Amino acid sequence: MNAPVPADLLVVGAELVATVDADRREIRGGWVAVTNGLVSGLGGPGDPPPPAVRTLRADGALVTPGLVNTHHHIYQNLTRAYAPALGGTLFTWLSTLYPLWSRLDEEAVHVSAYVGLTELALGGCTTTTDHLYVHPRGGGDLISAEIAAATALGLRFHPTRGSMSLSVKDGGLPPDSVVQDDDEILAESARLVARHHDPSWGAMVRVALAPCSPFSVSPALMRATAELAEKLDVRLHTHLAEDPEEDEYCLAVFGRRPIDQFAEVGWAGDRAWVAHCICPNPAEVARLGAWGTGVAHCPSSNMILGGGLAPVAELRAAGVPVGLGCDGSSSADSASLWLEARTAMLLGRLRHGAAAMSARDALEIATRGGAGCLGRTGEIGELSVGAVGDLVVWPLDGVAYAGALSDPIDAWLRCGPTAARHTVVAGRLVVEDGRPVHPDLPAMLDRHRTLAAGIQRAFDDAGINLAAHPEGGKSSAEASG
Repeated sequence: MNAPVPADLLVVGAELVATVDADRREIRGGWVAVTNGLVSGLGGPGDPPPPAVRTLRADGALVTPGLVNTHHHIYQNLTRAYAPALGGTLFTWLSTLYPLWSRLDEEAVHVSAYVGLTELALGGCTTTTDHLYVHPRGGGDLISAEIAAATALGLRFHPTRGSMSLSVKDGGLPPDSVVQDDDEILAESARLVARHHDPSWGAMVRVALAPCSPFSVSPALMRATAELAEKLDVRLHTHLAEDPEEDEYCLAVFGRRPIDQFAEVGWAGDRAWVAHCICPNPAEVARLGAWGTGVAHCPSSNMILGGGLAPVAELRAAGVPVGLGCDGSSSADSASLWLEARTAMLLGRLRHGAAAMSARDALEIATRGGAGCLGRTGEIGELSVGAVGDLVVWPLDGVAYAGALSDPIDAWLRCGPTAARHTVVAGRLVVEDGRPVHPDLPAMLDRHRTLAAGIQRAFDDAGINLAAHPEGGKSSAEASG
């Protein structure tokens, strides 16, 4: 009789394995095996695990699928907590920061992505999107620069080729230096899909197309992008119904509400997922559900910018796939999906009462919901045989969890704050014992500070020295600005 083939990784000894699979199985004392990047087995104490090349202990811990981040602007960590932008509405905030983001180049994006992706991994994220819609003239190939960072770190990555075509002179918000014409945007979109998009099961990189918002692109570009996505068989993403000011803008410019305009330009369908969706009325919620359009719920950002509370319970009840998003690192300022899951649970209770949102609901939104948004249900966001080998081992010990003995999932989200003990992507550790495994983080953080100081130099000139090294010298961001 042939000996069983060893798994590449075996995670054993968990207090609980929360599979979030189709049956929502929870396995006390469970184990998970990963082979060739996919889950090859799961079991409990009565099920003998396979031999393994490497065994990872999860004693006293909760094991969940890797969390899925469905909306982010990673480059914005170069302008985190930027004081001149902190007191205004969404439109004021954008108008303040667009001139700073016009200084982006390939190095700035690569370094910010490396730092931002590491931050996400520490918070249990294994798959993340990024909505990069600022493409300054002469800035280079920014999407490829961030893909290189994700590849180096080993995170599963869904970059979205964002775009803006309406500048201030056209009635939009961004400066001329960061907008492009429709032909350039569409050509670049097609090039990036051809170069980077992998449609295969278990893919590490998939590309989506993502015009920024109704007030930064033309209706013609929205329509053409939807047609291109259909032709290339990739997904669509944009901001939608994010703020009451957006309602006012769309009514004034298009004569219809944002979700009506979304349908008018050919986006109504299950190829698309949208960010925020704070302001839909009940009829619009029903339409989104009928279309199968996903929603990235961004609780921290929504509260910080004061746009309102998204109708998450109503969207889910209507059949809308709802995932979680950290949103930009200079609106939410923190990129922890654990924090977003906890905040989503609390906001759900604030809106509809204590029984409205459980820790299990929040975990499901952070995993299966995100998979639905990205068109990868059954592949990511759950632990089942054949799904990707992405998982998180969460500590349930120490001061924060003292006395939390009855339910590991409730303890995970109600107690804390917490970060991952181990984060595993495709069977490989990217965080081990609470520390990133990739060795370049200290050097990247030093470089990040210098680049951020260059981008924020207008604030620096006001008398606050943000540079890490007093001797200074122009960064690439300064040179490109």
